[in-house]
Amino acid sequence: MKFIKIMMRNIRRSPYQAMAAVLIMMLTFLTVSFFIFLLSGSSKVISFFESKPQVTAFFKNEVKQEEIDNLAKQVQNTGKVASVKFVTKQEALEIYKEQNKDDPLLLDLVTADILPASLEISANRIEDLSGISEALKSSPIVAEVIYQKDIVSTLVIWTGAIRRIGAGLIVVLSTVSIFIMATIIGIKISQKKEDIEIMKLIGASNWYIRWPFIFEGIFYGLVGAFSGWAVAALVLWYSTPFLTYFLRGIPVFPIPITFLLLILAGELLFAIVLSFLSSFMAVLRYLR
Repeated sequence: MKFIKIMMRNIRRSPYQAMAAVLIMMLTFLTVSFFIFLLSGSSKVISFFESKPQVTAFFKNEVKQEEIDNLAKQVQNTGKVASVKFVTKQEALEIYKEQNKDDPLLLDLVTADILPASLEISANRIEDLSGISEALKSSPIVAEVIYQKDIVSTLVIWTGAIRRIGAGLIVVLSTVSIFIMATIIGIKISQKKEDIEIMKLIGASNWYIRWPFIFEGIFYGLVGAFSGWAVAALVLWYSTPFLTYFLRGIPVFPIPITFLLLILAGELLFAIVLSFLSSFMAVLRYLR
């Protein structure tokens, strides 16, 4: 309790320095929160597309069922496939009718005989789709392969870019936060040099003098982390209706409150480590 009282007194005496420390930590954890939200959302989008038939192989009319079954087994044996679904000509007709139920003219012109049977294939990983598509195209019984290569490739590229940019920003901001926090704590120590000398003269140990400054740094870190998380959560909450409309059909929202609280807990723990490290650097340098 003694350390906490000293810490609060130090904060009240230099509010602008305290505000600067909180703001730099807030900026760091705001970036961390947005990065985690983006990474989680992009993972859900990729999982959604991975669960759908990403490659469709249409067969030639003269193909026998035995040949189709053999090809399906070959694809499954690659270990890259999550699911394989065979769509008969009649099932293809039912799908066609459902898609064009508002246009009777199109329904009258199409029968099951002119629609091809097909295999709908989902991969374990999006990166495997290209190889599966090429293998199907090389089969003599396949007439056409539909593979949304551009969409899939864009998703993989964007997700990789988010990971790299986000991780880079977090490393840079964390490093900047450590040095700025260490500088601020160091300034505070310099301002209290006379008080520190008096405390040493009356027998105070080095760690008795150091702990209030370390607790002060941890306080800044916790307040900054909570503020950054709160701002990111509010932005996410207000933008949810727009994002839900934009990603319609993809089950990204709503984000469970337990997930948000788990992020908060992780960020608070990271803030404690980050601020302890920066404060420890400062007290070791200025309080030898």
